Amino acid sequence: MDEFLNNIQENTKIKTESEVRMMAPLVLAYVGDAIFEVFIRNYLVKEMNVSVNQYHKKATRYVRAKSQAEVVHALEPELTEVEWTIVKRGRNQKSATVPKNANLTDYRYATGFEALLGYLFYIGEYSRLSLLMNRAVEIINNGMDV
Repeated sequence: MDEFLNNIQENTKIKTESEVRMMAPLVLAYVGDAIFEVFIRNYLVKEMNVSVNQYHKKATRYVRAKSQAEVVHALEPELTEVEWTIVKRGRNQKSATVPKNANLTDYRYATGFEALLGYLFYIGEYSRLSLLMNRAVEIINNGMDV
């Protein structure tokens, strides 16, 4: 755990870019999902003082596949070629799980978005990661009554 926090605090890479490109996109998405969830929870706690149940209800609006798919489509013009390639790799992966509350296309684009977040995290691009997550919040806030 100390190494994890030190890498973030010292703004150092966790893995080399070539190592990260060799990682399975679903592994990147697995980590990206967790990063975005913590980011959103922190955002909500800073923005409002409500019950945990209310935090949960509000958080699901941000982390659901439909919202993340909308985010990745809105961000596409802002992404680098490499970043969009990561999104596409994540989007094209066949997952063992089937979406319960989302259509398959949204679910796949959400997986691509999460893969991008995991990718940026592992290569130590924390400022870019933060920028894209903040942009995601803006996009979601502009698209719905949060």
